[in-house]
Amino acid sequence: MYRVIAILGRLLLAAVFLYAAYTKLRDPWMIFAMEIDAMHVVPGSSVEFVARTMPWFELLIGVLLVIGILTRYVASIATALLVCFFSVLLVLYLRGFQGDCGCFGPGEQLGPKTLARDGVLILLSIWVTWEAFRRSKQAPVATI
Repeated sequence: MYRVIAILGRLLLAAVFLYAAYTKLRDPWMIFAMEIDAMHVVPGSSVEFVARTMPWFELLIGVLLVIGILTRYVASIATALLVCFFSVLLVLYLRGFQGDCGCFGPGEQLGPKTLARDGVLILLSIWVTWEAFRRSKQAPVATI
């Protein structure tokens, strides 16, 4: 039963990354680039690169989590990415930023609900990562 819960946690995390990628890829990349640029979190010369590659990176993470390949590494990367996103959003929120967070496409305002949701996602991701490492010690070939 615990194994089923671990798999469901991994699939839930995968769904979050797949949905985030989908919402960014369905619109022209320029919309996401404008959201990134408005936040002033990356140099202007890097905005286009980040806007074009981030959704594909999120898609890759989501797909690999669904398949269950290299789960320890993919979950670790997902956790690190979520912590980075959360840190940036928290700093922006504390500075009084009033705009879209860019998390799930345009139209999502940065606020306490966004930060709470992202905090829960970090906890889920840490747990999925923990389980992936724990399971790999029990059975070297098995993944969650």
